[in-house]
Order: sequence, then structure tokens, then C-alpha cells
Amino acid sequence: MLKFLQLTSLKMDWKAASTLFVTTLLIVIDHYHGIFREKWMDHAFLYLAIPLLLVLLIYRQPLKEYGFRIGSWKAGLVFTFGGWIVLTVAMFFIAKTPDFQVYYGFNREDPAQLVFTNAMDLFGWEFVFRGLLLFTLLPICGPYAIILQAIPFTVAHFGKPELETLSCIFGGTIYGYIAWRTRSFLYPFLIHWYLTTITILFARSFV
Repeated sequence: MLKFLQLTSLKMDWKAASTLFVTTLLIVIDHYHGIFREKWMDHAFLYLAIPLLLVLLIYRQPLKEYGFRIGSWKAGLVFTFGGWIVLTVAMFFIAKTPDFQVYYGFNREDPAQLVFTNAMDLFGWEFVFRGLLLFTLLPICGPYAIILQAIPFTVAHFGKPELETLSCIFGGTIYGYIAWRTRSFLYPFLIHWYLTTITILFARSFV
């Protein structure tokens, strides 16, 4: 067999390769198919249940190695509350723009339901990107993993307002840094959850 077909010579880390394939596959399925009645149910299944099974049954590793833990909680809380303050100010103005008004302004969920559905929707998102993908790539790519995990995260935002998608390469990198710094995806989740919720609340208040 020709040398370029000798895949064993590439010496790939099978967990890293598997994680990249699975993450890409999940994004494609999410984009083209609806599995359950609600989108947040799809995301909980695709981005949380399946990755959890992958780690526990295939990789056979504890979830804490993939950021499923409290981690450095003092730093995490500083990042979280600091992020909430900055994003509140920023989204007060950004949520008024036409693209955000069209995409988010007509959401009429009850506030309590909105908090719940956003939490269920985004917990899996943060686990698959800032947990599974980030902590799988770190031993292979080093700190570049912080940027690399933000690339599929950005792609997963195609179809949302352009400004939001463009910001994801930077915001996703910041989320990745926070997860790396705290060794936990929980704090990026809290920031992301707050950002989505406050964006919807502001957007619909301006409609």
C-alpha cells in the first residue's frame, strides 16, 4: 500500500480523532434534523447525553477530566459576575439592532420557562465545546486547543445574526480560556446562559 495510505504512520490519538468526528457529526445532525418536539431537547440529547455516553462508555474516563466539576470556583465566580456585568451593558445596545430584533424579539416564553429552556439548551453546548472538545485537545494541541474549540462553536452559530456569529470566534475563545483556567466548563455555561437569556429579554422589550 502506498505510504500516503498508511494511516497508522500518522500516529493519531484515537480519542482526539473520535471527539473531532463526533462533534462535527453532532453539529451537522443538529443543523439538518429535529429529533424532538423542542430544540432544547435536541441539544440536551445531542450535546450532553451522547458526549456523556462517549466519555463514560467508550473513553472510560471520569467526567471531571473533561471539565465536569466545580474547579477553581473563586476565579470562576470572578469571571462569571464580571462577564454578566459587561454583557448586560453590551447587549442593552446590541439587542436593539434589526437582526437581533428579528431573530430574538418575538420570543414570548414566560421568563421562568425561558431561564429553564436556555439552561437545558446551553448546558450541553458548553459541555461538548468547553468540556469534551477542549480537554480532549489540550494534551495534543496545548493552548491552541483554546482557539480550536471555538471554530466549530462558531460554525454552529450559522443562521443566527451575523454579528453574533462573528463574535463567537472571540467569545468562544474567551469561554475556552475560562474553562482552561478554572478546569471547568460550568463558568462558561453560566456566562453563556446569562447572555442568551438577557439578549432575548432585551430584544423583545424593544419590539
